[in-house]
Amino acid sequence: MLGAAGALLAAPALAQRAPQGCRGPVYLTIDTGWSREAEAIAAILRRHAVTATLFIADEPTFRGDRTLSDAWAPFWRARVAEGHAFASHTWRHWYFSGDPAPGRTTFRSRRNEGQEVLDQQGLCAELARPIEALRRFAPEARVLPLWRAPGGITTPNAVRMAAACGLRHQGWTRNGFLGDELDSAAHPNAALLRRNLAAIQPGEVLVMHWGVRSRREPFAGILEELITGLMARGLCFEALPAEGKA
Repeated sequence: MLGAAGALLAAPALAQRAPQGCRGPVYLTIDTGWSREAEAIAAILRRHAVTATLFIADEPTFRGDRTLSDAWAPFWRARVAEGHAFASHTWRHWYFSGDPAPGRTTFRSRRNEGQEVLDQQGLCAELARPIEALRRFAPEARVLPLWRAPGGITTPNAVRMAAACGLRHQGWTRNGFLGDELDSAAHPNAALLRRNLAAIQPGEVLVMHWGVRSRREPFAGILEELITGLMARGLCFEALPAEGKA
């Protein structure tokens, strides 16, 4: 069954060929967040022709608005023009916390905004809404039939119900957790850079954000060095394929 979210998808993009001399691809994914470093991160990606997959939700930003408000339309249009791919990260960025009954899943805010038990139609609508917002800004955006739960936390019903909407859940690989959500006192940028450069292998799905409110040493400060270091090892950056990556 192809639900509301699936109906909004663009036709799958043609498979990308790895550049000559590439030892293997890595797949950078960026989730919405505080967005304080969004423009700086976008400039780094542009400088190095890095194509990423952007998982979008309507979250609060450092400017006091929200990531999918009209004020952010120019930012998202620019990312579409640069060739990045997009996928749903839910609309409200609440967390899945249990399956109370068949065909039902509990969706709960961590900011004391409440909770809701979603049925099939409700989940499809929740996943479709950020893509609908993006389409208003940029109808030509390349959207993949993927979704990511906030925090990567799923329930069996949420995964099954999303599949009935036409969407496959996409997490990240163990070595792909770049650490931008970690406390910078315990995990300073220099340590994250060393770890990531040593651990990341071809085929990894990497995850980061457009800035994390709680991190005092912004991860964007080492992103360029991380990208160039991985490229020096012969890795290349690609958007996720339409079928996702395990």
